[in-house]
Amino acid sequence: MRRYDPRLIIGVLLILEGLLTLLDVMNIVSNASGIFWGMVFAAGGLVFLYMLLNDRNSWWAAFPAFTLLGLAAASILPESLEDFDGLVFFIGLSLAFWWVYFTNTSDHWWAIIPGGVLLTLGVVSSLEDVSGFETGGLFFLGLGLTFMLVALLPGGKGRSWALIPGTILLVFGAFLGITDSDITGYLWPAVLIALGGYFVFRFFTNRPLE
Repeated sequence: MRRYDPRLIIGVLLILEGLLTLLDVMNIVSNASGIFWGMVFAAGGLVFLYMLLNDRNSWWAAFPAFTLLGLAAASILPESLEDFDGLVFFIGLSLAFWWVYFTNTSDHWWAIIPGGVLLTLGVVSSLEDVSGFETGGLFFLGLGLTFMLVALLPGGKGRSWALIPGTILLVFGAFLGITDSDITGYLWPAVLIALGGYFVFRFFTNRPLE
Protein backbone atom coordinates (compact mmCIF):
# COMPACT_ATOMS: atom_id res chain seq x y z
CA MET A 1 0.00 0.00 0.00
CA ARG A 2 1.36 3.40 -0.96
CA ARG A 3 2.13 5.87 1.79
CA TYR A 4 -0.48 8.56 2.32
CA ASP A 5 0.41 11.66 0.36
CA PRO A 6 -1.42 14.95 1.05
CA ARG A 7 -0.66 16.09 -2.51
CA LEU A 8 -3.42 13.80 -3.74
CA ILE A 9 -6.08 15.57 -1.67
CA ILE A 10 -4.74 19.01 -2.61
CA GLY A 11 -4.77 18.05 -6.28
CA VAL A 12 -8.32 16.72 -6.16
CA LEU A 13 -9.53 19.87 -4.39
CA LEU A 14 -7.86 22.13 -6.94
CA ILE A 15 -9.40 20.18 -9.84
CA LEU A 16 -12.83 20.32 -8.19
CA GLU A 17 -12.55 24.08 -7.61
CA GLY A 18 -11.42 24.57 -11.20
CA LEU A 19 -14.33 22.58 -12.63
CA LEU A 20 -16.88 24.42 -10.50
CA THR A 21 -15.39 27.79 -11.48
CA LEU A 22 -15.53 26.83 -15.14
CA LEU A 23 -19.19 25.78 -14.83
CA ASP A 24 -19.92 29.08 -13.10
CA VAL A 25 -18.26 31.05 -15.92
CA MET A 26 -20.35 29.08 -18.44
CA ASN A 27 -23.50 29.97 -16.43
CA ILE A 28 -24.23 26.29 -15.86
CA VAL A 29 -24.03 26.58 -12.07
CA SER A 30 -23.98 29.54 -9.71
CA ASN A 31 -22.31 30.06 -6.34
CA ALA A 32 -19.35 27.91 -7.36
CA SER A 33 -17.24 29.00 -4.40
CA GLY A 34 -20.07 28.26 -1.96
CA ILE A 35 -20.61 24.81 -3.48
CA PHE A 36 -16.89 24.04 -3.27
CA TRP A 37 -16.56 24.98 0.38
CA GLY A 38 -19.87 23.31 1.13
CA MET A 39 -18.50 20.03 -0.24
CA VAL A 40 -15.29 20.45 1.79
CA PHE A 41 -17.25 21.13 4.99
CA ALA A 42 -19.61 18.23 4.25
CA ALA A 43 -16.69 15.83 3.79
CA GLY A 44 -15.25 16.83 7.15
CA GLY A 45 -18.65 16.61 8.82
CA LEU A 46 -19.27 13.12 7.42
CA VAL A 47 -15.93 11.93 8.82
CA PHE A 48 -16.91 12.98 12.33
CA LEU A 49 -20.47 11.68 11.83
CA TYR A 50 -19.00 8.27 10.91
CA MET A 51 -17.01 8.31 14.15
CA LEU A 52 -20.13 9.28 16.07
CA LEU A 53 -22.32 6.54 14.64
CA ASN A 54 -19.69 3.85 15.14
CA ASP A 55 -18.93 4.73 18.75
CA ARG A 56 -21.78 6.25 20.74
CA ASN A 57 -19.35 7.02 23.57
CA SER A 58 -17.64 9.51 21.28
CA TRP A 59 -20.47 12.00 21.77
CA TRP A 60 -17.97 14.85 21.52
CA ALA A 61 -17.78 14.16 17.78
CA ALA A 62 -21.33 15.52 17.46
CA PHE A 63 -20.01 19.09 17.78
CA PRO A 64 -17.61 19.11 14.79
CA ALA A 65 -19.92 16.79 12.82
CA PHE A 66 -23.08 18.89 12.94
CA THR A 67 -21.21 22.20 12.92
CA LEU A 68 -19.44 21.30 9.68
CA LEU A 69 -22.62 19.88 8.14
CA GLY A 70 -24.47 23.08 9.08
CA LEU A 71 -21.73 25.15 7.45
CA ALA A 72 -21.94 22.94 4.37
CA ALA A 73 -25.70 23.38 4.04
CA ALA A 74 -25.45 27.15 4.58
CA SER A 75 -22.69 27.46 1.97
CA ILE A 76 -24.60 25.52 -0.69
CA LEU A 77 -27.83 27.50 -0.34
CA PRO A 78 -28.64 29.52 -3.50
CA GLU A 79 -28.66 33.30 -3.40
CA SER A 80 -32.46 33.34 -3.33
CA LEU A 81 -32.33 31.64 0.08
CA GLU A 82 -29.32 33.44 1.54
CA ASP A 83 -31.52 35.00 4.24
CA PHE A 84 -31.86 31.53 5.73
CA ASP A 85 -28.17 30.62 5.88
CA GLY A 86 -27.98 31.77 9.50
CA LEU A 87 -30.95 29.58 10.41
CA VAL A 88 -29.40 26.55 8.70
CA PHE A 89 -26.06 27.08 10.46
CA PHE A 90 -27.66 27.50 13.89
CA ILE A 91 -29.78 24.39 13.30
CA GLY A 92 -26.55 22.46 12.77
CA LEU A 93 -25.10 23.78 16.02
CA SER A 94 -28.35 23.06 17.86
CA LEU A 95 -28.53 19.49 16.54
CA ALA A 96 -25.11 18.77 18.06
CA PHE A 97 -26.36 19.60 21.55
CA TRP A 98 -29.63 17.71 21.05
CA TRP A 99 -27.67 14.64 19.97
CA VAL A 100 -25.55 14.89 23.12
CA TYR A 101 -28.69 15.21 25.26
CA PHE A 102 -30.41 12.15 23.82
CA THR A 103 -27.30 9.99 24.27
CA ASN A 104 -27.75 10.33 28.04
CA THR A 105 -30.88 12.22 29.10
CA SER A 106 -30.02 12.13 32.80
CA ASP A 107 -26.37 13.24 32.73
CA HIS A 108 -26.42 15.42 29.62
CA TRP A 109 -29.54 17.45 30.44
CA TRP A 110 -27.43 20.61 30.32
CA ALA A 111 -27.28 20.28 26.52
CA ILE A 112 -30.97 21.24 26.30
CA ILE A 113 -30.18 24.86 27.17
CA PRO A 114 -27.58 25.65 24.46
CA GLY A 115 -29.57 23.50 22.01
CA GLY A 116 -32.71 25.57 22.55
CA VAL A 117 -30.89 28.90 22.68
CA LEU A 118 -29.04 28.28 19.40
CA LEU A 119 -32.25 27.21 17.65
CA THR A 120 -33.97 30.35 18.94
CA LEU A 121 -31.12 32.54 17.67
CA GLY A 122 -31.41 30.94 14.24
CA VAL A 123 -35.16 31.56 14.00
CA VAL A 124 -34.80 35.14 15.27
CA SER A 125 -31.97 36.01 12.86
CA SER A 126 -33.88 34.66 9.85
CA LEU A 127 -37.10 36.46 10.73
CA GLU A 128 -35.21 39.73 11.07
CA ASP A 129 -33.52 39.25 7.68
CA VAL A 130 -36.64 38.10 5.83
CA SER A 131 -39.38 40.34 7.20
CA GLY A 132 -37.77 42.89 9.51
CA PHE A 133 -40.04 41.53 12.24
CA GLU A 134 -39.32 42.77 15.77
CA THR A 135 -38.05 39.61 17.41
CA GLY A 136 -37.26 40.76 20.95
CA GLY A 137 -40.35 39.09 22.35
CA LEU A 138 -39.81 35.95 20.26
CA PHE A 139 -36.29 35.60 21.60
CA PHE A 140 -37.46 35.55 25.21
CA LEU A 141 -40.29 33.17 24.31
CA GLY A 142 -37.71 30.78 22.87
CA LEU A 143 -35.61 31.03 26.02
CA GLY A 144 -38.69 30.40 28.15
CA LEU A 145 -39.64 27.31 26.16
CA THR A 146 -36.06 26.05 26.47
CA PHE A 147 -36.19 26.15 30.27
CA MET A 148 -39.61 24.52 30.20
CA LEU A 149 -38.10 21.66 28.22
CA VAL A 150 -35.36 21.30 30.84
CA ALA A 151 -38.07 20.42 33.37
CA LEU A 152 -40.45 18.49 31.10
CA LEU A 153 -38.26 16.35 28.84
CA PRO A 154 -37.23 12.80 29.83
CA GLY A 155 -34.83 12.76 32.75
CA GLY A 156 -36.31 16.01 34.06
CA LYS A 157 -37.17 14.68 37.53
CA GLY A 158 -35.63 17.00 40.10
CA ARG A 159 -35.29 19.85 37.61
CA SER A 160 -38.57 21.55 38.40
CA TRP A 161 -36.54 24.65 39.26
CA ALA A 162 -36.38 25.33 35.51
CA LEU A 163 -40.12 26.08 35.50
CA ILE A 164 -39.47 29.33 37.39
CA PRO A 165 -37.12 31.04 34.87
CA GLY A 166 -39.13 29.43 32.07
CA THR A 167 -42.36 31.02 33.25
CA ILE A 168 -40.72 34.41 33.84
CA LEU A 169 -39.15 34.44 30.38
CA LEU A 170 -42.41 33.37 28.70
CA VAL A 171 -44.34 36.15 30.43
CA PHE A 172 -41.64 38.69 29.63
CA GLY A 173 -41.56 37.59 25.99
CA ALA A 174 -45.35 37.78 25.74
CA PHE A 175 -45.34 41.34 27.03
CA LEU A 176 -42.57 42.37 24.66
CA GLY A 177 -44.61 40.94 21.80
CA ILE A 178 -47.45 43.31 22.53
CA THR A 179 -47.34 46.19 20.07
CA ASP A 180 -48.72 48.71 22.57
CA SER A 181 -45.57 50.44 23.82
CA ASP A 182 -47.45 51.98 26.77
CA ILE A 183 -48.06 48.52 28.23
CA THR A 184 -44.50 47.30 27.73
CA GLY A 185 -43.19 50.51 29.26
CA TYR A 186 -44.88 49.61 32.55
CA LEU A 187 -43.56 46.03 32.59
CA TRP A 188 -40.15 46.61 34.19
CA PRO A 189 -41.43 48.89 36.98
CA ALA A 190 -44.15 46.32 37.71
CA VAL A 191 -41.54 43.56 38.01
CA LEU A 192 -39.44 45.67 40.40
CA ILE A 193 -42.46 46.53 42.55
CA ALA A 194 -43.54 42.88 42.70
CA LEU A 195 -40.06 41.70 43.73
CA GLY A 196 -39.70 44.49 46.29
CA GLY A 197 -43.13 43.72 47.74
CA TYR A 198 -42.20 40.06 48.07
CA PHE A 199 -39.09 40.84 50.16
CA VAL A 200 -40.97 43.35 52.32
CA PHE A 201 -43.70 40.76 52.94
CA ARG A 202 -41.14 38.13 53.95
CA PHE A 203 -39.48 40.62 56.32
CA PHE A 204 -42.70 41.45 58.21
CA THR A 205 -43.80 37.83 58.40
CA ASN A 206 -40.40 36.78 59.77
CA ARG A 207 -40.28 33.82 57.43
CA PRO A 208 -36.83 32.70 56.25
CA LEU A 209 -36.10 32.97 52.55
CA GLU A 210 -36.29 29.62 50.78
